[in-house]
Amino acid sequence: MLAIRLPSDLEDRLENLAKATGRTKTFYAREAIVAHLDDLEDLYLAEQRLLDNRAGRSASVPLEDVMKRYGLAD
Repeated sequence: MLAIRLPSDLEDRLENLAKATGRTKTFYAREAIVAHLDDLEDLYLAEQRLLDNRAGRSASVPLEDVMKRYGLAD
């Protein structure tokens, strides 16, 4: 169960969309979360990896090495 408070303008847009399509606001809230959760997870992981790299807790790998490792080199 999840309860969220939305700004009134966003709530109105969601309500209008739900009415126009015959779907529920919950349906569209769920769809929005599903559509963007992977992107958000990737973003936060990338940010953490960058911080780890800058702090010396991890090392980078040159693109050329990655390409060779996976058979993508020219």
